[in-house]
Amino acid sequence: MIRAVLTLLAALGFAAAPFFWSFDGFETNQLPIPQTDPPAQPAGWAFSIWGPIYAWLVVSALWGLWAHRQDAWWDAVRAPLIASLAIGVPWLWIATQSAVWATLAIVAMAGFAIAALLRAPRDDRSRWTLRAPVALYAGWLTAASWVSIAATLAGYGIGPDSYGWAFVAIAAAALIAWAVQSRTPEWTYGLAVGWALLGIAVKNGPALPLVTAAALAALLLIALRAAQSARRAA
Repeated sequence: MIRAVLTLLAALGFAAAPFFWSFDGFETNQLPIPQTDPPAQPAGWAFSIWGPIYAWLVVSALWGLWAHRQDAWWDAVRAPLIASLAIGVPWLWIATQSAVWATLAIVAMAGFAIAALLRAPRDDRSRWTLRAPVALYAGWLTAASWVSIAATLAGYGIGPDSYGWAFVAIAAAALIAWAVQSRTPEWTYGLAVGWALLGIAVKNGPALPLVTAAALAALLLIALRAAQSARRAA
């Protein structure tokens, strides 16, 4: 019961955060080497996925409190999900203050979200009310965490420049997504990662053809892996 209430409160706080803070990328004064529109970052329209993520997580938490407040399966997912959402509530504010702390925070959010997804039942029990929304959230964070890592490390002159980090971010996100998708039948995880990769491909287009090609290749691989996982579970 307590975890069900905390999940709802965390989901509501997370969904309400954009009404208090906004974030459109790290400001030029937040990094020694300003990262203005880095190639690892998806096109602006791709971030519209947050609308369905916020709404679905809140609906899931409400349904969980109503119908599954004492369910052990739901509670197993709730513990890491609460941790992820709790960090996510102030994340927009953190991102306006420090690129480093924002990156560490979103990596932690992604890790807890993936842990929550991997604890979800693999059958159709509560699929659309629990596993699918958590998967969509975890998938987007998988990609978003590497976008943040790429921008921050390029901004501090660590490793390659922003162009090189775009390839690292795409490859790392794809590898993690492949591993996670191999352990869950929920294709909404791959959908979210693929959406981010599509945003990267469209944004870079013919201007940076190698980045675009890498993003599309990664998108294809994740789509195939998601289809295989879903088919095996059917």
